[in-house]
Amino acid sequence: MALALYAPGLGYYANHAPKFGRMPGSGSDFVTAPEMSPLFGQALAAQVADAMDQTRCDDIWEFGAGSGALAGQLLRALGAKVRRYTIVDVSGTLRARQQTALAAFAPRVEWVSELPPALQGVVVGNEVLDAMPVKLLVRREGVWHERGVMLDAGGLPQWDDRPTDLRPPVDIPGAHDYLTEIHPQAEAFIRTVADRLERGAAFFIDYGFAESEYYHPQRHMGTLMCHRAHQADTNPLSGIGLKDITAHVNFTGLAVAAQEAGLGTLGYTSQARFLMNCGLVPMLAEASLAERVAAQRLIAEHEMGELFKVIAFHRGGFWDAPGFREGDRTHTL
Repeated sequence: MALALYAPGLGYYANHAPKFGRMPGSGSDFVTAPEMSPLFGQALAAQVADAMDQTRCDDIWEFGAGSGALAGQLLRALGAKVRRYTIVDVSGTLRARQQTALAAFAPRVEWVSELPPALQGVVVGNEVLDAMPVKLLVRREGVWHERGVMLDAGGLPQWDDRPTDLRPPVDIPGAHDYLTEIHPQAEAFIRTVADRLERGAAFFIDYGFAESEYYHPQRHMGTLMCHRAHQADTNPLSGIGLKDITAHVNFTGLAVAAQEAGLGTLGYTSQARFLMNCGLVPMLAEASLAERVAAQRLIAEHEMGELFKVIAFHRGGFWDAPGFREGDRTHTL
């Protein structure tokens, strides 16, 4: 997964093919919330502004900024409140696109390829955790295997399952065959953020579940998916480097990693509830019909509203963050 997504010049996020856009005709493969509606960033800005005030920070750090749409929305909404906006992105091609999109904010925006030893600020990541490489575990006839990739005699990739001591974080009841993922890289990323964050907060928006739902006995085919031309498939061994590969996020694993590294959990809820808590409903009332239709996808239960979640961590004292005042689900993690 790491090679298919990030190999220099060849990986999906390292080549020049378009990725983000509303329609397949644009050459894009999928659409994220900021491209869907600018109201996403405007609503998120309300929570970011609150976090900046509570933590006395005027810097924002965004991981995996994609097309740069979210950065632009936050910078417009927050104005002079933001002293510096730093984007951490490993994709040189996406960085060039971001620089073009954010040219108007150039004096305050900078790019880095890795975190500094210490930082203070509000961290934001939209659909960045799902693209972090996972390990596949498969139980066959009661025996757990790690699923890897090998080349057959013709040099083509194929699955290779080998017995392993690795296990999901919870027992999976039953004896049926079962395929799932574990997320060591995403959890290590959270620990790194926790290690570097001296003061501030971090907000991550992505699709996924709490652990009890993620490893439900009936979820026996895992969550690994590929996206190309706005169509989904489950075969990452075809079209390597030409399509996105993702897995849903285990939010419990992230919360545990953050807690063990010294961060507190500020809140956890659905994207729909979070955006409504942040003022999306009055924004919709003032929007045009076309804008309302697009933004409805952000909160509709059968679209992004329920599948996508928001989790937040804080360094320092806990406060009553507005994005989680109604419908907080931290107790389910």
